[in-house]
Amino acid sequence: MNSLDEMFSYDTLTFIWFVLLGVLISGYAILDGFDLGVGILHPFVAKTDHQRRLVMNSIGPLWDGNEVWLVTFGGALFAAFPNAYGGVFSSFYTAFHLLLLFLIGRAVSLEFRSKVHSDRWRRVWDGIFFLSSLSLAMLLGIAAGNIMTGMQMGADYQYQGSLLEQLHWYPLMVGVLTTCLFALHGAVYLYLKTEGELQEGVQRVIMPLFYVFASLYVTVSVATWWHCPHATYNFRHHPWLWIVPALNALAVLNIPRAMHLGRPGYAFFTSSAIILALATLFSVAIFPNLMLSTVDPEYSITLNNARSSQQTLMTMLLIATIGLPCVLSYTAIVYWIFRGKVKLDPSSY
Repeated sequence: MNSLDEMFSYDTLTFIWFVLLGVLISGYAILDGFDLGVGILHPFVAKTDHQRRLVMNSIGPLWDGNEVWLVTFGGALFAAFPNAYGGVFSSFYTAFHLLLLFLIGRAVSLEFRSKVHSDRWRRVWDGIFFLSSLSLAMLLGIAAGNIMTGMQMGADYQYQGSLLEQLHWYPLMVGVLTTCLFALHGAVYLYLKTEGELQEGVQRVIMPLFYVFASLYVTVSVATWWHCPHATYNFRHHPWLWIVPALNALAVLNIPRAMHLGRPGYAFFTSSAIILALATLFSVAIFPNLMLSTVDPEYSITLNNARSSQQTLMTMLLIATIGLPCVLSYTAIVYWIFRGKVKLDPSSY
C-alpha cells in the first residue's frame, strides 16, 4: 500500500475520484436517460395497447440495471467525499424523497400494468409511468441547476434555505432542458428499437423535439454565462477546455444529420455524446467546488474539505479497478443479448 500511496498523491487521488464520480453520473444519465425519455413519450407515440406494451418492453430488460449506476454514484460519493454526501442530501432532503417516490412509481407501473386485464387499470399505471418519468427528469435537472448556481450553505455544510427557494427560474429552466434532452434521447432509442407504424410515429416527434432542445440549449447556455459567471472561470484560465463546448455543439448539430442519413444507431450514439459532453461541461464549471455556498465562499464544499483520507481513496480505487470493468462487462452483455427490435411474448409487460 505504501508504494501505491507514493505513486498517487492525495491530490491526484482526489481528482481521480472526482472524475470517476463524473463517469458514474454520466453513465446513469446516458442509460437511464433514454428510459426516462421513453416514459415521457409513452402516452404521445403509442396509440394502442399493443404499442404501449412495445414501448414499455423496449426498456423492460434494461431499466433496473441502468439505475445501478445511480446507486453506485451515491455509494461512491458517500465514501470518497462524505461531507459532500451529507451536504447534498441535507440540501435536497425533500427532493430525494420525491426522487425515491418517482423511482418506485416507475418500477411499480412497469411491473403492475399487465397484471390485470382492464383498460382502466392500465390507463392508471400508464399515467403513473409517464408522470414518474417526467418528474424524475425534472428533479435531476433542477438539482443540477441549483448546484451550478450555488446554494445557501452555512457553517458545518448545513443548508439554510427551503425547498421553494430551489425552484427559482434558472434551475427550472435547466430542469426543462434536461427533460427535453431525455425525451429526445428516448425518441432516438425508440426509433432504433421499434418498427412499422410505431416507428413512424416516433420518427415524427424526433425533429420537433430536436428544435425545442436546440433552442433551450442556446437559451440555457446564455443564461448560465449571465447568471453563473463563476461557471466560466476554468474556461478563462484553461482555454483548451473550450474544446468541450465546441464538441458538444457539433454533437447537437449531428442529430438531424444522423437521422437524415437513416442511421438511428449513429443518432443514439450522438445523443449519448451530448449527455456526456453536458456532464463534462457541468463538472468543469463547478470544479473544484462540489457545492458552492452563496452565503459565504468559506462555507462551500470543495474537493479538499469534503474528501476522505488518502488511504480510503486508495483502497476505493483498488476496488473500483476490479469492480468497474465488471459493471461495464455486465452492461455490455445485457445490451448485446437484448439487441434488435423489441418483440412481445407471454412474459412481456
